[in-house]
Amino acid sequence: MFKKKSFLVLLLGLMMLFVSACSSGSSGEESPSNNQGGDAEESASGNLVIYTARDQTIVDQVVEMFNAKYPDVRVDVLTMGAQEILERVRGEKANPQADFWWGGTQSAFMTAANEDLLEPFKPSFDASILAEHKDAEGRWYGEMLLPEVIMYNSDMLSKEEAPQDWDDLLDPKWDDQLIIRGVLASGTMRTIYSAMIHEQGADNPEAGYEWLKKLDANTKEYAQDPTNLYLKLARQEGSISLWNLQDILIQKNQHNQPFDYIYPQSGAPILVDAVGLVKDAKNLENAKLFYEFLFEPETRTTLAEDLYQIPTRTDIDKSAMPDWYQELELKSLELDWEVMSEKEAEWMQYWDENIKGKN
Repeated sequence: MFKKKSFLVLLLGLMMLFVSACSSGSSGEESPSNNQGGDAEESASGNLVIYTARDQTIVDQVVEMFNAKYPDVRVDVLTMGAQEILERVRGEKANPQADFWWGGTQSAFMTAANEDLLEPFKPSFDASILAEHKDAEGRWYGEMLLPEVIMYNSDMLSKEEAPQDWDDLLDPKWDDQLIIRGVLASGTMRTIYSAMIHEQGADNPEAGYEWLKKLDANTKEYAQDPTNLYLKLARQEGSISLWNLQDILIQKNQHNQPFDYIYPQSGAPILVDAVGLVKDAKNLENAKLFYEFLFEPETRTTLAEDLYQIPTRTDIDKSAMPDWYQELELKSLELDWEVMSEKEAEWMQYWDENIKGKN
């Protein structure tokens, strides 16, 4: 009995010594999880899946900048049209595959918010974004402004020869001169076409449909994607297109494409290009990190300088922005974006079934 009792006492003593040693070791050097002063970029890890409508040039630069700050976050990006993203997120609602939706029209994001596809989030920069450039419940925020303008091949036309306003595009002299990005898959094109219907009278779209019929008559081809559009326009298969200002400037100044633009005299649809968190995202915290990173003033200034982006943040010092931005005068068409969001699908379906390629 004595031996058994002594053995138990000895065993208990050894266990106490082991616990004391472990406690001493852990208090000497904190683990990363207990380090209250550790930076988020040091601890962030795991995956981040992004669906984006951004040009590959933009994707490559921004992801590289993000990974410089968060090197342990693996970023996977799937690129497609903004409308395609909406349809994919909708189809994956029961089992979301994406974490962050990067780039799309406010119409698309309004629709997604109404269908409960987006996660509410109030980021640190909330106060710097105008009410008309964000969702009241924080389900999406406009990242940048995209004026939709008239694009032309500057080797074929001078700025004076190119169409100066939307109605000029209907002139029969431009027959077979328009190369248009495939409309239904493109948030940019859906916005332009819906804006043209809205301009003719949203309450009665017939006048807008007539306008689009005349535009279709001058359209030579609908390109399947932006790359195809640029290629055809550069090859002079057509001389005119409709596109967003940012991508035109990128193609002109970074890829030496013979492209330039006309800012329409009557004004342009200024699209609020938005971002948001996918509802029930598997990597929500990393998606929030990317969200905040995108809107940091340093990021916005860099993207304005390198990629011609017009930020929605109102607190960025204009003197820190590039010359092209300081010289830009934005004139917007007066559009009811709620109506545009509500009617876009109906209008575009009618265009696709009754107008496209029939004039």
